[in-house]
Amino acid sequence: MNIDHIVLWVDNPFVSLDFYVDVIGMRPVRRQEYAKGTAPFPSVRLNDATIIDLMSHDMLSGVQDFTGGSNGGGAPINHLCLSMSAEDYAALRTRLIAAGVELTSGSERSFGARGPAERSEYFNDPDGNVIEIRYYA
Repeated sequence: MNIDHIVLWVDNPFVSLDFYVDVIGMRPVRRQEYAKGTAPFPSVRLNDATIIDLMSHDMLSGVQDFTGGSNGGGAPINHLCLSMSAEDYAALRTRLIAAGVELTSGSERSFGARGPAERSEYFNDPDGNVIEIRYYA
């Protein structure tokens, strides 16, 4: 089993798309289609099997009707954690700092999908979604 996609609520999908592509380093999905109005939202590719959809808050009522979700259109999440190599972690950390993103240190050896991570840090995306980054030994 894998995660196919995650949907994040955003204020401005173009601003969020630029952040996830230019700062985080993900690849855009359906950018042109969204700009032309032929796709309801853009996405970014996390890996070959997983994308993150960047859905505007103005779609909330339609999503609530479709999914039967609560006021958030579904249960809000605490945070999203991205794991990577130590080298990719260092490069992403440098890009985040250069972009003026404030990082909060996570605990050392915190438990995750692959056991204890060597290091982790947290930050907010442009919409206040909390993102954790980490690497394993």
